[in-house]
Amino acid sequence: MLVRRARSINKLLRIGSANAAASHNTYFTYVNELSHPLPREPPIVSPEEAVACIKSGDVVFAQGAAATPVTLLNTMTAHGKNNKLENVTVCHMHTEGPAEYCKPEYSDIFRSNSFFMGGNVRKAVAEGRGDNMSIFLHEIPQLFYKKIVQPDVALIHVSPPDNHGFCSLGTSVDCVRAALLNSKKIVAQINPNMPRTFGDSIIHKSHFDFAIEVNDKLPQHGTGEISAVEKKIGQLIAENLVTDGATLQMGIGSIPDAVLNALHNHKDLGIHSEMFANGVVELARKGCITNSRKTMHKGRIVGSFLIGDQPLYDFVNDNPFIEMLAIDYVNNTSIVKQQPRMTAINSCIEVDLTGQVCSDSIATRFYSGFGGQVDFIRGAAEGLDGLGVPIIAMPSTTNKGESKIVPMLKAGAGVVTSRAHVHYVVTEHGIASLFGKNMRQRMYELIQIADPKHREALEKSACERLKVMPSPN
Repeated sequence: MLVRRARSINKLLRIGSANAAASHNTYFTYVNELSHPLPREPPIVSPEEAVACIKSGDVVFAQGAAATPVTLLNTMTAHGKNNKLENVTVCHMHTEGPAEYCKPEYSDIFRSNSFFMGGNVRKAVAEGRGDNMSIFLHEIPQLFYKKIVQPDVALIHVSPPDNHGFCSLGTSVDCVRAALLNSKKIVAQINPNMPRTFGDSIIHKSHFDFAIEVNDKLPQHGTGEISAVEKKIGQLIAENLVTDGATLQMGIGSIPDAVLNALHNHKDLGIHSEMFANGVVELARKGCITNSRKTMHKGRIVGSFLIGDQPLYDFVNDNPFIEMLAIDYVNNTSIVKQQPRMTAINSCIEVDLTGQVCSDSIATRFYSGFGGQVDFIRGAAEGLDGLGVPIIAMPSTTNKGESKIVPMLKAGAGVVTSRAHVHYVVTEHGIASLFGKNMRQRMYELIQIADPKHREALEKSACERLKVMPSPN
């Protein structure tokens, strides 16, 4: 930050000297606040010129989700190869696109460091060419504020500047502001296809050190085919655990889509979620989502990042109904618990008979990250109105027919959500209510929602462990 401050002051002094005849104002000095205009214009350059500032040993931050600056990242990869760079760290949350810099041939040049791992870097982590971090989403900004991660260059993806020079971070605010406030250089990819969003997403163009102009389509995740199992899970949640006036948190995927599809007869729903899915659009247009019962951000959908289809991007574009806020606010448990009837719906990889939830790994293989699951599961459980509903939802079996309710988690599997955090577990076979249950009772509850062909084996394992049969009372 000090380097960026000194560099910017020098630029401002040069600008001030050039304009001395026109103005005698000398009070205006550099500030780090991204929404404060500075008296300078960012140079619009080619992608190759924009990334030329990246050198060996640098830490590069990349914006993520639908705002992944793919053109800049691809050009950075070529720059690293052509200029024989070494030891460049690329840090990020979930990103979209090919992540060329993670290919084996670039292992001496780039190393990815994921705060939440996406599929495009999973192989690099598994093969030792990339790193991942176990961290709650709401704590990621602290990596920058506490100088644990100090970016030399930040690569971002923004909407075009308005008449006042303000751009928007669009679909990805999350930890981006924290990274930008602590980066020495900011390189922006300006794209007319990036939705203009409100909240913490505003940045003035004068804070860019370099900018490029692109006309790229954003990555999209459409609503896929919802299976009969997922449809049943969605119905169980909607009909039994979501009430009128509830505030919802849910991620992306078939189960959140199935829940949203089953909510069309609900009223006055609210959204306070780190991300939200395509199904929110139709519910909002139909009047099911009004956010009218919120006491904070009343009448507004609150999110932090998103990825979906074009109708979702069109819906959030220039829409004051949507507030995109920093992840350390949206996912902060003290904020989450203030939402009325906070209903958190999260999925997982497997749950053991005591209620331990594995969500980030398959045995010893890291698969994703902690994300916001614990942030919201705990926030809902601590709801100040006493009406929060923390939900873990999953099909009862894998695609191979293996039970996702298991006697013990696989060797090496990580516990993301502890057995004490879990209140409700939902499969297509029912709802297990675990809060306030002893081990004998909660094992009984979980066995009842397992696939029938696995229940006998699960019951046997439970009996061997408890030295007594699991039972409801």
